Amino acid sequence: MGILSAITGQKNNSINNNISQSILIPAPLEPHQIKAECAREATRAGFKAAAIASVIATVTVIGGCRVNPWAKANLNYSAQALLISAATISSYFITADKTILECATRHAKYDASKYE
Repeated sequence: MGILSAITGQKNNSINNNISQSILIPAPLEPHQIKAECAREATRAGFKAAAIASVIATVTVIGGCRVNPWAKANLNYSAQALLISAATISSYFITADKTILECATRHAKYDASKYE
């Protein structure tokens, strides 16, 4: 079996028999579910931020190129597209990173009552 099947948990029956007879206790699935939830949340928040940033950047860049004489003379279509895509991509990654850190902080709260 390959890496993909090991990641998704689809294993051969012979491997399952060896694992069930092992003395090792398998890790719980909870951390994996938390990671997937955080990634899903970050992707959704990043996409929303990127959509908003692309609209704002598009209006600003195209409006500036129509009004400002220097921008009209020096910024061709490729430069305009580069400015818009840079704003969109950076807003996606910044928002996704902040969301992942927030989610990790939320799930890493110390509960002293568990250990008393």
